[in-house]
Amino acid sequence: MAYENIIVETRGSVGLIALNRPQVLNALSTPLVRELGDALGRFEADSSVGAMVLTGSEKAFAAGADIKEMQSKTWPGTYTEDFITAEWESILRCRKPVIAAVAGYALGGGCELAMMCDFIIAADNARFGQPEIALGVTPGAGGTQRLTRFVGKSKAMDMCLTGRMMDADEAERSGLVSRVVAPERLVDEAVEAAQKIADTSLPIAMMVKESVDRSYEVSLSEGVRFERRLFQASFGTADQSEGMAAFVEKRKPNFSDR
Repeated sequence: MAYENIIVETRGSVGLIALNRPQVLNALSTPLVRELGDALGRFEADSSVGAMVLTGSEKAFAAGADIKEMQSKTWPGTYTEDFITAEWESILRCRKPVIAAVAGYALGGGCELAMMCDFIIAADNARFGQPEIALGVTPGAGGTQRLTRFVGKSKAMDMCLTGRMMDADEAERSGLVSRVVAPERLVDEAVEAAQKIADTSLPIAMMVKESVDRSYEVSLSEGVRFERRLFQASFGTADQSEGMAAFVEKRKPNFSDR
């Protein structure tokens, strides 16, 4: 498939996707979101890819949904077409880890898209926000839900009700991003992190991702029970035998993803 709104490449065992609508600060149009879903699906199915990175430009990760596209929508239309759910959430179906590399603006749908990834690495010029209230709508792709889980009720209320932006340092302090780096190092840092993941056992990386995600959905006791079962299941893999043998023998493991 030829892409018009994203740039796709592979670096080592990492699939890299860059949003590419610079004239509108990578506004998330339906064609862009569809292309993103296709690219993610292809990397998900590619056995040579162990992790993915999603990024934008230095000026904007994504400044939100495409307002011109949404302006004429109606309630019956958005409801019957299941707007957002039907197209935007393909990233949530990825079992391989996905890292968001965010520089510049990540606002509205852009912030929500970044939060759908497994973790966020931010450039020091990154700005996060949920300004939908100024447009007469609420966040619709997880802004009131994921943001609250990441930064707590008070900050989420502040951002969603006032539309104020959070800079990279505050985002790191608040737990929204995992680390902050210089803009010129952003993509390389994210790819290096993704490659480190890709060098591990893919089934085990998938288990770790699934287990951490589970912690947001169930009680602590149920989450620990789920984790314990995955831990025990890992002893049925060839990679567990190889990883522990390599540790004992003081060598680098050679995982086979089995």
